[in-house]
Amino acid sequence: MTRFNGCIDLHHGQVKQIVGGTLDESAPGSLRTNFVSKETPSYYADLYRKNDVTRCHVIKLGPNNDDAAKDALRTWPKGLQVGGGINLDNAQEWLDAGASKVIVTSYLFPDSKFSLKRLQELSLKIGKDKLVVDVSCRRSGSQWVVAMNKWQTMTDMVVDEEYCSEFLVHAADVEGLCNGIDEELVRCLGQWVSIPTTYAGGGRSLDDLALVQRLSNGNVDLTYGSSLDIFGGVGVTFEDCINWNRSH
Repeated sequence: MTRFNGCIDLHHGQVKQIVGGTLDESAPGSLRTNFVSKETPSYYADLYRKNDVTRCHVIKLGPNNDDAAKDALRTWPKGLQVGGGINLDNAQEWLDAGASKVIVTSYLFPDSKFSLKRLQELSLKIGKDKLVVDVSCRRSGSQWVVAMNKWQTMTDMVVDEEYCSEFLVHAADVEGLCNGIDEELVRCLGQWVSIPTTYAGGGRSLDDLALVQRLSNGNVDLTYGSSLDIFGGVGVTFEDCINWNRSH
């Protein structure tokens, strides 16, 4: 059954909503920001905790976000997943800091090529049950290809296989635009996945929860970003999302 899962995106220590494909540290002037919160990460962590919004993810978009992420983890120990710069050397550190799971993307793609060896080593070190692979992807012709380095670098991995115990899928081409989900990708994910999977990108109204449920046969969950009222959006309210979860 499709559920609403929460997110906390961090950029230079602040909770922000960013148009995914514009985040390029080599060209900072291209960054498009939809929302900068006056609230701390702990505020959102507590909001999700109080309303039992499970499998929420905290994503560190670039440097200067560690303290902000730990602020959220202290508020809800073992209630949040953490991603952004996760590798073999620091994964356990983030679990010890209170993350329920760690989310990994770029580390698995040295020279933009998928490394099964790295995934196996990381899984062996911390346990498969503590590992989420973030397959942030962009369309390439009729396929979706995993993108790394904050959605800027295309890899050689096509999204059609499973390598871990959970997926987080960012559809970078529609991320932050509030113009609707990538329906074809969601439909394909519903056929491919047999593990918990959260889709992010383009959600704009409460109707998208029902749409994702129908397209994926309830196999994929949905998270909202820029369209959600707690992030300055007008398309969907947090209260409605909570009511959906409670009724499903």
